Amino acid sequence: MSDSVNLGDSGEFDDLVAIIARLRGPGGCPWDREQTHSSLKGNLTEEAYEVLEAIDRGDMQDLCEELGDLLLQVVLHAQIASDDGDFEIGDVIRSISKKLIRRHPHVFGDAEATDAKQVIAHWETLKREEGKGSLLSGLPRDMPALSYAQASQRRVARVGFDWKEVKDVVHKLAEEVAEFEAAAEHWRKVEEFGDILFTLANVARRLDIDLEAALRGTNQRFYERFCLMEKLCKERDISLAQLSLEEMDALWEEAKSRVIEQPD
Repeated sequence: MSDSVNLGDSGEFDDLVAIIARLRGPGGCPWDREQTHSSLKGNLTEEAYEVLEAIDRGDMQDLCEELGDLLLQVVLHAQIASDDGDFEIGDVIRSISKKLIRRHPHVFGDAEATDAKQVIAHWETLKREEGKGSLLSGLPRDMPALSYAQASQRRVARVGFDWKEVKDVVHKLAEEVAEFEAAAEHWRKVEEFGDILFTLANVARRLDIDLEAALRGTNQRFYERFCLMEKLCKERDISLAQLSLEEMDALWEEAKSRVIEQPD
């Protein structure tokens, strides 16, 4: 037991690798031993979102813990690959280390870059030389649609495929809304609604707004306000479902005024 405690307190990356190897090894944890890359997909997504939530809250203690949970997923996937004879954790580290050095010639080589714009230009040149294909080919199709929209827009903007002014994008938004209103068939409304969301993502990008973070904030505020509405109804011994729409709206405004919004 004392060896296990010391192993857990070391703070060394190699010790984490050793812990995961033991969990996956003979006499280890039955749950860990039966996991596969596919079975852990949901865990990886969940841990990533918990990291984002900790960042949104500005909770550094929680962020530290959630980053550990996310790192666990990386090491566990690497151990599964090692058990299957595919690759080792060292290969993962070696791959990203080489990529970082290769794509930062202004730091590790003779190239020059005095601002972030030049750095991005270097990246795009190097990726083309590496045969990465389209600017959009590296974006995972399974990422949240709003995040994909902003990410794809950021990439094409690097080569100048972008609106000149934010007001131009806002005008485009008005145009898309008009097309949505004019659409008669349901399938056409679906397409036009998608165009509205895509254009909103563009507006957010131009204003340096993380669309996913903004929507998560709105979702959290909605959750807090609605829960307060339910609480107020319980305190007043009334049924929320039996209130009229006008009464619900008044209760919503009351809840909204009571919930203190914290600026970032």
